[in-house]
Amino acid sequence: MSDNGTVKTFVIDTNVFIHKADAILSFRDNEVVIPLGVLEELDTLKTYSDERGRNARHAIRFIDSIAKHGDLQKGIKMENGSILRVAVTFNKKDISSDLNRSKIDNHIIQTAVDLQKDGKKVFFVSKDINARVKAQSLGLKAVDYEKQKVNINDLYTGFREIDVTGETLASLTTVGTIPWNEKMSANEFLILHEKDQEEPVLARYDADTGQLNFVDKLHESVSGIKPLNIEQRMALDLLLDDSIHIVTLVGKAGTGKTLLAIAAGLYRIFKDNHFNKVLISRPVIPFGKDIGYLPGSKEEKLSHWMQPLHDNMEFIMRSHKFTNYKTTDSLLQSSKIEVEALTYIRGRSLPNQYIIIDEAQNLSPHEIKTVVSRAGEGTKVILTGDPYQIDSPYLDSNSNGLTYLVEAFKGQEIYGHVLLEKSERSRLAELAAELL
Repeated sequence: MSDNGTVKTFVIDTNVFIHKADAILSFRDNEVVIPLGVLEELDTLKTYSDERGRNARHAIRFIDSIAKHGDLQKGIKMENGSILRVAVTFNKKDISSDLNRSKIDNHIIQTAVDLQKDGKKVFFVSKDINARVKAQSLGLKAVDYEKQKVNINDLYTGFREIDVTGETLASLTTVGTIPWNEKMSANEFLILHEKDQEEPVLARYDADTGQLNFVDKLHESVSGIKPLNIEQRMALDLLLDDSIHIVTLVGKAGTGKTLLAIAAGLYRIFKDNHFNKVLISRPVIPFGKDIGYLPGSKEEKLSHWMQPLHDNMEFIMRSHKFTNYKTTDSLLQSSKIEVEALTYIRGRSLPNQYIIIDEAQNLSPHEIKTVVSRAGEGTKVILTGDPYQIDSPYLDSNSNGLTYLVEAFKGQEIYGHVLLEKSERSRLAELAAELL
């Protein structure tokens, strides 16, 4: 019930179910209406082999499980206190003449219009911006589904900067740790500045002890890669720490997210044999117009999608020599490294592996949960991505799985995060990221 005692009616668009199959559970103690057109679209999408198809099938099964307890046309009481019903569209004489009847989207919007004309307090819920604009132009209140939405402008950075005294810095660098009274998130970094010292000192907060631990400079290269700035030092500190089981590296193009993750993974399996293998994957989502069907075996198809990962590995191998492996191909053909499409990770159990998921911003919160929940005992998961470069039409910088996970895991003792802002690829790449 709303504050004034009026029951709200939420009309749910198809894309909300594609984003989260059981989204209707988010609307407690109100009326939830599914237009018949939504079921039509879910029926079409259920044949897809990607996440859209899986969510469509899940949503249909979920609605069917509720339908067994009553009449969907009259309404069925759900466990969360809401009433769920299915409404038939365009069943009235006063149809909005400007709407194209051939489009199911318009049937869905018209359902909301009809319900509002019946005196209901209607909210049209859609992740489609244009659909929300059309609904608003017809006098409806249109809202985004924000259950798993994060304000990208307030995204956790993983570090803070602060001015301290020379005595504080001397104690930290000499002893290696100092007590810290200010409350911080577990594994959050502090960049400590002192007026007489040109270069800042880096420390990481230990939530267990309430202390700051000195983060020394990494003089030794990691698979031939050295950190070029303080943000990359933070990233490598997390990537090489066995107490951290999940790391997110967020940043624009050229900040070194993927390169550092792969370099650290190769270091951990070849330098100290800590993990059985490095598993590298990324969502198979085309940039721009898709080139269509690719012939060949699964490995041949994947080689096109995974080329950016190969490029990073080639860069590493030009800087560092691995025993018994002279080329990237020989390394990839070994049992130490596996490059896999994200689709095939579903259902697997992955113990004692170093898993890198690149371009994770193209995953929904549900997909992120599916991937991370595959991690077995002794496995470390690295998620990298740029929330401002999203190729999925169902996600944006605020609602993608990567930013959702950052906020959800913030403060957990096994989690670390760094927002990398300085591009080290080239001056041209940095200008492109800033200006275009």
